[in-house]
Amino acid sequence: MTDSGLAPLPATDRPDVAALLRDALLAASFTADGLLDLLGAPAYAALARSETVPALRATRGDTPLETLVRLFLLQQPVPRARVAAVLPVEEALEGGWLRPVAGDEVAATVDVRPYGGPDGEDWFIVSDLGCAVGGAGGIGRRDQGVVLGVGGASMTLAGITVRTPVASALDLGTGSGIQALHASSHATRVTATDVNPRALHITALTLALSGASAADLREGSLFEPVRDDETFDLIVSNPPFVISPGARLTYRDGGMGGDDLCRSLVQQAGERLNEGGFAQFLANWQHVAGEEWQDRLRSWVPRGCDAWIVQREVQDVTQYAELWLRDAGDHRGDPAEYQARYDAWLDEFEARKVKAIGFGWITLRRTGAAEPSVTVEEWPHSIEQPLGEAIRAHFDRLAYLRDHDDAALLEGRFRLTTEVVQEQVGLPGAEDPEHVVLRQHRGMRRATKVDTIGAGFAGVCDGSLSAGRILDAIAQLVGEDPVLLRDRTPAQIRLLVEQGFLEPEH
Repeated sequence: MTDSGLAPLPATDRPDVAALLRDALLAASFTADGLLDLLGAPAYAALARSETVPALRATRGDTPLETLVRLFLLQQPVPRARVAAVLPVEEALEGGWLRPVAGDEVAATVDVRPYGGPDGEDWFIVSDLGCAVGGAGGIGRRDQGVVLGVGGASMTLAGITVRTPVASALDLGTGSGIQALHASSHATRVTATDVNPRALHITALTLALSGASAADLREGSLFEPVRDDETFDLIVSNPPFVISPGARLTYRDGGMGGDDLCRSLVQQAGERLNEGGFAQFLANWQHVAGEEWQDRLRSWVPRGCDAWIVQREVQDVTQYAELWLRDAGDHRGDPAEYQARYDAWLDEFEARKVKAIGFGWITLRRTGAAEPSVTVEEWPHSIEQPLGEAIRAHFDRLAYLRDHDDAALLEGRFRLTTEVVQEQVGLPGAEDPEHVVLRQHRGMRRATKVDTIGAGFAGVCDGSLSAGRILDAIAQLVGEDPVLLRDRTPAQIRLLVEQGFLEPEH
């Protein structure tokens, strides 16, 4: 699975070599924690900005870990004898992980980056030399077939993915294999697809070097390699979502017009999900003159699916074009060529009446409900990652609210979620606050205004009493008619449940 125009990759049919290499890397503490200890926070952070000088200065010694950092992360030739003290050199050369260079030195054939799994696993992400995001060469290579390492988008998707144990998972557009690697920890069977055969080869290396189970790797675009009768419990994709004029770079440009690739991906996912299964994507979408962006995205949601779509960021077309021109390194080349490419982006947006581009997450859950729930919202504020459990709980709460009318809601019992605080806002010295705000310090970190009844209700929800009994007690305390209070409060309870301030007791 190699491309003739690119460097040869290590062999995927030598699991023995990958296992030996993994053991040697772990023995030298070539792990995420080991790197932080060696480099220190400033040099470690500099690597994420594609700046290598601090890391080079921090690895001037001859310890095993320094040798491995210079070899695999900084991609410097290292004397063979020095490497032999750390790695099984003969096997690594034979398996294609190393290559001889001038003199008696060896060099890495791929970038290998330590990566910490969610439960403390020591994993390794393989990518092409100079293409690990935040690695020695940064991003911006123009070769069509290069495979990048872990970037911010990959980390975001990994963090928002629901991690319940499942029988089957599908990673569309696997790239260097990070999503497939995560899925291998909680899915019995993992299938990964990519239009780029080199990406499938590198995914196999990532899984082998991380000690994970092998995945079913299939070449093709998005759902094309998936059989008509195949369905999955989890589908994830960090697709080539960049909205661009043309498809210059395989890893980011989808090749379809506008946001059609992301729309097609979302619309086709519904029929591929098992009942209760999740599909989770990162996406870009167009803000088109004369259209509400929320309505545009609602039209993407397939039948039979609940959906939660969160817009995290919006850029005007000039900001967006500049971001991805810099990603490709065009700003460092010929100014006339840069201007021509910039013009081409703006021409494309003008022709489509696009005024801005949104970025965010799309989560679907397959449901048998007669009226699925579709939530589209803008949330540019800080969140707490990983968010997967919060996303799963969001859909469970929506299902609960859908299945309970107001009478059933008042019979239910609720519990205030952890780390919710109450803030009272008003003039200094005032007897009563102007309003009360409940604020989450976990998950989405939402804040919502409530009246004194709502605040009092939430404060005593510990799962022991039904909502109706709590309201009756509050009515007696404040001198209100309990029937009227029961009539007007369910809407506020529904909001608190929907936004995650209250969890139903099942």
